[in-house]
Amino acid sequence: MNIGALIIGDELLSGKRQDQHFNHLQSVLAERGLELSWTIIVGDEQEQLERFLAFSLATDDLVFSFGGIGATPDDRTRQAVAKVNDVDLYPHPEAVSEIENQFGEHAYPNRILMGYLPFGSRIIPNTINRVPGFSFSNHHFMPGFPEMSWPMIQWVLDNHYPNLKDTAPQDEQIIYVLNGRESDLLPVMTKIDKDYPLLRLSSLPHLGKTPHIEFSLRGDTDQIAQAMSLLKTAINKNNLSWSNHLDKK
Repeated sequence: MNIGALIIGDELLSGKRQDQHFNHLQSVLAERGLELSWTIIVGDEQEQLERFLAFSLATDDLVFSFGGIGATPDDRTRQAVAKVNDVDLYPHPEAVSEIENQFGEHAYPNRILMGYLPFGSRIIPNTINRVPGFSFSNHHFMPGFPEMSWPMIQWVLDNHYPNLKDTAPQDEQIIYVLNGRESDLLPVMTKIDKDYPLLRLSSLPHLGKTPHIEFSLRGDTDQIAQAMSLLKTAINKNNLSWSNHLDKK
């Protein structure tokens, strides 16, 4: 199962606020041996939201979405989810009950609007003010406030995906090729990519005082050893040198 993050808000794109969710979600997933496959940051504009939600909801990906589920005019996530799935927003009984129990008569006429969810949704409890987030398919929609959404991440993983663990590559090996060019090693990289499709290869050239290429292979330990042997052979044939450690002095 691929895991994605949808982070919503004009204030992030304009620079008024800095996103905090990406790094936190990475750390939470890493504790379970999981990692993100993709992340999208999008503003509050309805058409843009619908475009990216149509993309992600068409997949089986597990998606955490942050922001845009309030009741103000610039909060459009609930409406976009409903439109993309061709369902109505309706007063979700559990969501309405949570909001009424928290705010009493002051839930009306405005706060209660946050209890109108796309038909087919399931609520995500909010331990701060009881205004819930919601799940639709494998998508989980939470407020933009970290104080509210971060406990929701844990709740979703604990309650909906308790056995989803250790899907990230089990091992990684990195070597540094000094004063090399990627083009010299492109044939062997292409062969590794073809012969070991489950490995994740990355090639990161660095300029500066010590020009080098950082090669990384992630995945099964035995396959890494085999592919790394091919890579080292090609490095030697090109009269290049490599090291397991980079002297940055």
